[in-house]
Amino acid sequence: MWTLQNNFCNLIKKTVPTFKCMFPHYNKARYGQYIKTFPILDGSIPSVCEHVFEKNLRNSEACIQRYSELLYKVSKGGGENAILRHTQRNKKLLVRERLRMLLDDESFLELSPFAGFDLPYGDVPAAGCLTGIGKICGVWCVFMANDATVKGGTIYPISVKKQLRAQHIAIQNRLLSVYLVDSGGAFLPLQAELFPDQSHGGRIFYNEAIMSAMKIPQVAVVCGSCTAGGAYVPTMAEETVIVDKIGTMFLAGPPLVKAATGEDISPEDLGGATLHSKVSGCIDHFASSEEAAYECVRNIILTLNYELPQEETLEYDEPLYGAEELLGLAPQGYRYTLPLKLILSRLIDGSRFQEFKAEYGTTLVTGFAHMEGHLVGIVANNGELTHDASLKGSHFVQLCSQRSIPILFLQNTAPHAAEPTSLSQAENHTNRLKAQASMMAAIACAAVPKITLVIGGSYGNESYAMCGRSFDPNFLFLWPNARVALVDSRHISTFPQAGDDDCIGDDSELKFLKEKLDQESSAFYSSARLWDDGIILPQNSRKVIAQCLTIMKQQKYQIKSLQQYWGGLKELAGARPRKRSKEREQHKAHAAHARFVCLLLKKTPICGAGTTRHQQWSTHRDTHSEEPPLLHKVSNFLFHPLSNHCNWLEVLVFLALSINTSFIQQGHSLYLTHF
Repeated sequence: MWTLQNNFCNLIKKTVPTFKCMFPHYNKARYGQYIKTFPILDGSIPSVCEHVFEKNLRNSEACIQRYSELLYKVSKGGGENAILRHTQRNKKLLVRERLRMLLDDESFLELSPFAGFDLPYGDVPAAGCLTGIGKICGVWCVFMANDATVKGGTIYPISVKKQLRAQHIAIQNRLLSVYLVDSGGAFLPLQAELFPDQSHGGRIFYNEAIMSAMKIPQVAVVCGSCTAGGAYVPTMAEETVIVDKIGTMFLAGPPLVKAATGEDISPEDLGGATLHSKVSGCIDHFASSEEAAYECVRNIILTLNYELPQEETLEYDEPLYGAEELLGLAPQGYRYTLPLKLILSRLIDGSRFQEFKAEYGTTLVTGFAHMEGHLVGIVANNGELTHDASLKGSHFVQLCSQRSIPILFLQNTAPHAAEPTSLSQAENHTNRLKAQASMMAAIACAAVPKITLVIGGSYGNESYAMCGRSFDPNFLFLWPNARVALVDSRHISTFPQAGDDDCIGDDSELKFLKEKLDQESSAFYSSARLWDDGIILPQNSRKVIAQCLTIMKQQKYQIKSLQQYWGGLKELAGARPRKRSKEREQHKAHAAHARFVCLLLKKTPICGAGTTRHQQWSTHRDTHSEEPPLLHKVSNFLFHPLSNHCNWLEVLVFLALSINTSFIQQGHSLYLTHF
C-alpha cells in the first residue's frame, strides 16, 4: 500500500506543473485590467420618482427601527438575571466572549440572529444558540455555540432547526465546523416537535457522521453542561476539548441518578473533565480554563494541513453611488418599485455591469458584474416574470453554470398575476408557465454557488423561479422591508368577496385573513422561523454578499480539482511497461482499465436528463433508488472480474468521483462504503 501511495504521489508531482497552464485565475492581475471596460450604469434617481423614493425611505426607517429593537434583545440573551447567574455563580464566559477568544480579530457573519422570536411557545432569543461563519487561523469555519443564558441552554425545536441549517451550510460549502457545547438537553414538553422525525434532533448526529465521511473537520468544546442527546455532539466530533471544573458530559445528570439509584454524586465525578480525559477517553484534550480551551482549538485547526493560498488583496472600485440611498430604493410594496438598475449601481464594483440580452425579456435583468473583486452573475426582477424573461433567465443561468460563475438573485416578485379572461390570454399563461418551469429546472440543476437576496416581495410561484428557499441557495437573506407569502395581503381584494357564489364566510373572515397574511408575511416573522439566513440592512448588502462569495471560494483550495489529476490518468492509460511478460500483461490490464475510466469521465453525463440537483447524487442508497449513470457504470465496472486485483483502478475511480468539481460545489462526496 505504501508503494502504491508513493507511486501515486510521484504521479501527482508530474501533473502539478501543468496545473497553472490549465486555469486562467493564476493570471488574475493581468486579467483584471480589462474589467473596467464593462459599461457603467446610470444610477441617478429621476425627479419623477422622488416621491416614491421618499415613501420607501420612511418605510425603511420604520423597518430598521424594528430591526434595531430586536438586535438589542438578542444581545441581552436570556436577560440580566440569567447573565449574572451564568457569569458569577457558574463562573463561565458569555457566548460572545467565547467567540471573541476563538475567532480571528475580524468581523464574522452571524446567521439568523432573529430566530426564535414570537413563536407559539414563547420567545427563545437567537433560538438559544449563535451560529455563523468566521475565520480561525485564517480558515473560514462554521460555528455553533449554545447560549446557556437562554433557558439554561435548553434545546427547543427552533434550536434544532438552526443547528441543522448551520450544518447544511457547512456541508454545502465544505466548511470546518466548531461546536461550543453548553446545553441542558431537550425541552421535554415539546419533545414531539424535536425528537422523532427525520429532520429533528437526531439529524444533528447523522450530519456529524456524514461530514466526517466527507472529510469535513469538526471540533467541539465542552464548556458547560452537556446532557442527554447533547452529549453525542462532542463525542462524535473528530477532536474534543473539555474545560476543567465547568465542563460536564453525561446522558443522565446527578438528579436522575439520585432518583434511579438513591446515590448522591457530583457532576464532576459523574462526567467531569478528569473522568472523560483519564477514564472514558471520550475527550481528547483537557483544558484548565476556557482561554486555554479556545487556544487549543486554534492549535488543532493548524494541524488540518490546509493548503490555503496567501491572502490576496483584490483591487476593486467602489460603486459610483452611495449605499445609503438603497433605503429609498427598497420598495415598501410592489407598486413602489423603482428600476432595478438603480439598486445594482449601488452594489457592484464601479457600477459597471455587462448586461445579457438587454433588449429581450426586459422584466428580468441579467448580466455580469463584480462584488469586491469577485465575478458574479446577476439575475434580478424588474417586473413580472414573463415568458420571454423566463427563457432569458434560463439561458443565463445555464451560461453561468457552464462557466462556473456564482449567481446572485435579487428577488422582488409580482404579488398576483391577473386571471386570463380570453383564450389567447390563457394560452399566454400556459406558455409563461412552461418557460418558468424551464427556468426552475435550470436553477435546480446549476452546479454553481447561489445567493438569494429578497429586496422586496417573495410571492407565489415566481419566488421558486428566482431561487427561493425551496431551491436550496447557499445563502438567502432579506432586507427589513421584504415580504414573504403565497399572496400579498394588500392584493387579496382581487379574490372572491363576501356575497359571491364562490365565497364562504363574510367580511369579518376576509378581514381576519388579510390581517393574518400581513403579520405572517413580514421579514421578521420569516426570520424568526428560519425561512432565511438572516435580515441584513440594505447599506450592508454589498459587504455581506462579498463575504459570502469569499467563503464559498475557500472549498476549491481544500480539495484538488479533477483537472489537476487528469494528466496522471492519461499518463497511466498510455504508459508503456518495461516488465517481464507476466507483469506486462497485468500492466496492460491496468492501463486498459485506466483508459476506460478516462472514457467514462469524458463522455458520461453526471446526472440523467430531467433530474434535479438533489437527484444528482446521494450519499446513501436508500434515498434514491436510481443511481446516476456515471456511478452506475463505475460501480458495475468495479465488480468486474478483471478489477479484482487492480488497486490502481480503485484509486483512480475514487479520485475521479470524490474530487469531481461539480460534486464539490454542491457539497457532495463519494464514499467507498456506497459500493
